[in-house]
Amino acid sequence: MTTSAPPPQQPPSRRIAEELRAEIEAGRLSPGDKLPSERALAERYGTARNTAREAIRLLAEQGLVTAKQGRGVFVREPQRLFRFGSDRYSSKNRETGLTPFRLEAQRQGKTARIDVVSIDRETPPKDIAERLNVPSDEASVLHRENHYFADDEPVQIVSTYLRWDETQGTALMQPKTGPHGIYGRLEELGHVMTRVRDEISARMPTPEEAAVLELLPGVPVLEVLHTSLDQDGVPFEVSRYVHRADQTGLLYELPVE
Repeated sequence: MTTSAPPPQQPPSRRIAEELRAEIEAGRLSPGDKLPSERALAERYGTARNTAREAIRLLAEQGLVTAKQGRGVFVREPQRLFRFGSDRYSSKNRETGLTPFRLEAQRQGKTARIDVVSIDRETPPKDIAERLNVPSDEASVLHRENHYFADDEPVQIVSTYLRWDETQGTALMQPKTGPHGIYGRLEELGHVMTRVRDEISARMPTPEEAAVLELLPGVPVLEVLHTSLDQDGVPFEVSRYVHRADQTGLLYELPVE
């Protein structure tokens, strides 16, 4: 008769982290509650302080706790901001006068802020050139890069690419583009959005993205490569959205034809 090998023993730090996670999920530790200190955790579990510190780091990587300088470590409030992919460009939402992000933030009780980082004429990346039908070996696009915040916390980086021959000399080259944002100006150029294509993938962030989004080690990003098509089926705008995966959800409701 064969006997199965005993399961491998968990490192003490992971065992502590899982027990604390269970307390958080069961509600015994609520959002805003302060975790015991490293010293107190080490005494409770009979481990070294370094082990308790590692357990707290594991919880932070999972987005469950946050450290506040000089105050301690606290259970995080759930802060997931949803991107409503199915109706974010609808005419009924356009009537509010708000851009899609500002409307989504408002719906979820958050204050939106958008920092315009750069507006430049550039040679586009190959995947952008293919989707926008522009040359990839010359400065054929206007690139607008914005950083988006909800309640002053960074949540996404958006790189928008438009055809240079259409946008030069227009309000699309300015930080503030006017009512309804860039889509209002693009409609004035003859592009009425009638269809969108979103290509969604998950990956690890680049060092630059991790710095902008203030990501903890091990937290991935969601990338949405968005293409807008007009009434003639012509792609007229491509945007690369890089979202914090620990604070972003994607919600799509689509008709079944």
